[in-house]
Amino acid sequence: MHLRYSYRLYPTAGQRTLLARTFGCARVVYNDALAMRKEARRAGQPYPRSTDLQKLVITAAKKTAERAWLASVGVDPLIQSLRDLDTAYRNFFDSVSGKRAGRPVGLPRFKSRKDNRQSVRFTRNGFRIRGNGKLNLAKIGDVRVKWSRVPPADPSSVTIVLDPAGRYHASFVVDVEPEHLPVVPAEIGIDLGLTAYAVLSDGSVIDNPRFLRKAEKRLKAAQRELSRKAKGSRNQAKARRKVAKAHAKVADTRRDWLHKQTTRLIGENQAVYLEDLNVRGLARGPLAKSVYDAGWSTFRRLLEEKAARHGRTVGIMHRAFPSSQLCSACGHRDGPKPLQVREWACGGCGVLHDRDLNAARNILAAGQADRLNAPGGPVRPDVAIPRQARSVERGTHLGDLRTTDVRAAGAGGIPRP
Repeated sequence: MHLRYSYRLYPTAGQRTLLARTFGCARVVYNDALAMRKEARRAGQPYPRSTDLQKLVITAAKKTAERAWLASVGVDPLIQSLRDLDTAYRNFFDSVSGKRAGRPVGLPRFKSRKDNRQSVRFTRNGFRIRGNGKLNLAKIGDVRVKWSRVPPADPSSVTIVLDPAGRYHASFVVDVEPEHLPVVPAEIGIDLGLTAYAVLSDGSVIDNPRFLRKAEKRLKAAQRELSRKAKGSRNQAKARRKVAKAHAKVADTRRDWLHKQTTRLIGENQAVYLEDLNVRGLARGPLAKSVYDAGWSTFRRLLEEKAARHGRTVGIMHRAFPSSQLCSACGHRDGPKPLQVREWACGGCGVLHDRDLNAARNILAAGQADRLNAPGGPVRPDVAIPRQARSVERGTHLGDLRTTDVRAAGAGGIPRP
């Protein structure tokens, strides 16, 4: 499997100039190739092939007076820029044809030199790691790297990124083997929220750190200072960089916290189950800032990635599953409840439930039932599953929950002995 390892770069002033030139050349090659393909489409001609584009916008362009400066940078990032354009077109056509799942992907657009984020990619021919720990880039030189950890294998490529805060990063792609952790009996259901970040089915609670809310005062001051600068001035550029650094600090802190929480959950549990939340829909409402501050999508993505690497299972329950309406003790469905109701008594058995804890227990039970009844499993429930569960499983058969108050087997509630 492929992993990315990112490290901070500290280029000298001269190397920053060379990197800026490389960013610009790669951007020009990308835009020239995109313009040729758009022109071919308008003329009713077939798209130029990648090899033909490479000859036109790189090899032949270097011999012209208008593009002679392309020869001042390495050819590897220029070729990778054309491959990025091919990938963008492939993603668009796959999205239109239905081969690509997820949000629709539009046609490639021209890149701007004013973009806050710049990047170029080098393959094995364009970089190497020196014995003294420095990263050698073609026609740029040896760049100092802050090695926070040792890469597990030789990288196949490296992407040099300049973020909006003015920081340089080297993102290495490394091919590693999965590292399966020892099997543990524990499984957990998670109910995500805003008051508490997560309530687990074992009763433990993960508090919501609210990194953005805590930094709002500092962010508002930096943004206010930016708004007072003259447009296009150097002071405005400095103030904009200050705002970007403040936001980067919040994002880095949140990412570090999410990594620690997901690593702990994957290490302690053989299977983790959570709901498929409609984050985009929730972000359109009055809670948008809090929803984005929580980072639920990143939390789920990190769980899935770490589960695939370490031989764990992540079950994603369908967003229509009524986790907050079912009694985890008897399975009775009480119906929807407003958000301000945090505790409720079951109308069937009278058990008093904490809303979030009850939902987490229902998610756990539904996930375990789906995993037991997954394709390839045994017919009889008392027979062990003779296979390893997939790293990511999605589903939840709602059964007769939509029409009656009786739950389908395993669709909700704690499994009874």
